[in-house]
Parts: sequence; C-alpha cells; structure tokens
Amino acid sequence: MTTNRVTIIAEAGVNHNGDLDIARRLIDAAAEAGADFVKFQTFKAEKLVSASAKKADYQSRNIADGEETQLGMLKKLELDQEKHTTLIEHAYQQNVKFLSTPFDLESVDLLSELGITVFKVPSGEITNYPLLKKIGAQGKPVIVSTGMANLGEIEQTLDVLLSTGLARDNITVLHCNTEYPTPMEDVNLRAMLTIAQALKVNVGYSDHTLGIEVPIAAVALGATVIEKHFTLDRQMKGPDHRASLEPGELKVMVSAIRNIEKAMGDGIKKPSPSEQKNIAIARKSIHLASAYSAGHILTKEDLAMKRPGDGISPMEQEKLLGLKLLSDLPQDHKLQWSDLGA
Repeated sequence: MTTNRVTIIAEAGVNHNGDLDIARRLIDAAAEAGADFVKFQTFKAEKLVSASAKKADYQSRNIADGEETQLGMLKKLELDQEKHTTLIEHAYQQNVKFLSTPFDLESVDLLSELGITVFKVPSGEITNYPLLKKIGAQGKPVIVSTGMANLGEIEQTLDVLLSTGLARDNITVLHCNTEYPTPMEDVNLRAMLTIAQALKVNVGYSDHTLGIEVPIAAVALGATVIEKHFTLDRQMKGPDHRASLEPGELKVMVSAIRNIEKAMGDGIKKPSPSEQKNIAIARKSIHLASAYSAGHILTKEDLAMKRPGDGISPMEQEKLLGLKLLSDLPQDHKLQWSDLGA
C-alpha cells in the first residue's frame, strides 16, 4: 500500500442487508465510482458477540426493529462461503478488488482460502491478540483501523503484527473515529500525522463523517489509504446506511481524491510545464523611460520596469547604473546587454 496512488476502499460493510443481489449492486456502484477495493465484512455472529451483547446506540437508532441484541442483528447480515465466492467473482468481472474484514479466526482462514491479498483489522479488533497474530501470520499487507484507540494501544497492535514477521512497510494504520456519523469536532485529523511521525508507518483515514470533505482533506495531509462507507440508498434499513455515501456521492469523492492526488506533485518548487509560457508575459524587464542618445549614462530614473519579461530582469537594475548606451534608443526600448557598454 505504498504507491503514490491513494488506495480508495469503498466500504460496503453490511449494507447489503444479507441480500446477495444488493451486494452485487454495491460492487457495481464501487466499480462505477472508480474505487480500488470494495469491502465487506466476514464473520460468524455467534463468534463475534455474546447472546447478551446490546446494540450500539447508532445501530438501534438506524434499525429500530425492536431487536435489542447485536446477535439477532448480525445473524441476518452474515455472508457464507458460497456468497463470498459469488461476490469475489463478481468483483473480478467488474474490475474492482474484493476485500473483507474478518472478525474471528475462522473468518481469517476463509478469506485466506479465497485468495484475499490484503487483510483489514477493524477498530473493534485491535485489542484482539489472537486475531492479530493470525492475521499477521498470513504474510499479507495489513490495514489497521484505529477508532477508539490511543497511541499506546496502536503501538501494541503493531508490536503483535510485527512479532509475526510482518514487515512494517506492509502495515498501513488508518486514523478513525468509531461514531456513526462522526461529529466534525471529533475527527481530530491531525492525529493521523501523529501516528505517522510517532510510529513510522504508512497512514490513511477511515471516515465516518457525513459528506466527503474530511477524506479529501486527509489525502492532502498525506493519507495513502481512504476508506468510506457507501450504500445504495441512505434510507434503507440497517445499522450503517445513514452514515454512508450514496453511489453518486462516492463517485464525486473518488474523483476529488484523484484530483488532489495529482495536485500534490513532487514537492519541488519550480515553474510547472503549464505555466512556463506565462513567465515572459507576466513578469517585467528593464525598459527605457524616455528616448536617449548614444553615450547616455544610465541612472535609476532612466529605467522603467514593464512587461514583457524576456529582457533584462529588474533584479539586475543595480548592474545597469553607470553604463552607457551604445546607440540612439527610443522610449520603451526593452534593453539588452548588447545595448550597453562600460
């Protein structure tokens, strides 16, 4: 994940609502938007939550089905092996890479068997030591979301992954806030820079705000990976739809990121190819303020700074003072060194 091109992950997550047709349409939308990856979630509900685990407040608000437990909600959102195979093939046909987040050890095995090339650690699992060890042991690039974490916890997560033999440059850490949607005042985008500086890793940003401004700003700050939830329709029933982009918005975000990516450049301050032609037009050179005869000794008052800028630069003014004209020259004449003598 270290190329100059920003990796954009369109997070379908569980916005398929357990419906394979919706999942296919989400893949189509991610491909149409130009995302690099479309990401789902791989889990067995019984291995992810206990029977008594309550929904998060945002999940209860967004679903409002009277079901209090996460288990009941998640059972409806599982994707079995057959569905994974179908979706991977569909993503391949649509020319977008398939990615999924494993939430348990068996899901890591399943994704590995299916040939997943990148593993994603979700925010809620960065303190799950066995899962981190298993993911690191796959020897594939790993992306880690860090919602709810402090810097020390992220460092511990990295230590576990590195202990498996995974190279540091194969790990990308995403700054993230785990509230859906995230209030702007809680984004703390500068924390992404802190992670990069303190832990010497590639960084990116996983966004749960409404809109597309923050992920675009993250790219301008140096994010190498952007992850953003999307859905076919924000009014659909499900835990994450309300904090997701719709397909048209996803497409606008991807386009904006690609533009910012181009605009970042190489960091060297120099005239760009497109503006080279404007240097002579916009800058000035030294002209004569009046007509003068041959032998005239130049003073500051004799000189006028005017466009175009393809003559002697005004920065050379002091060098001209005291020199004499070698021929009669008219007012507004653009001086050349060949006009002057000692």
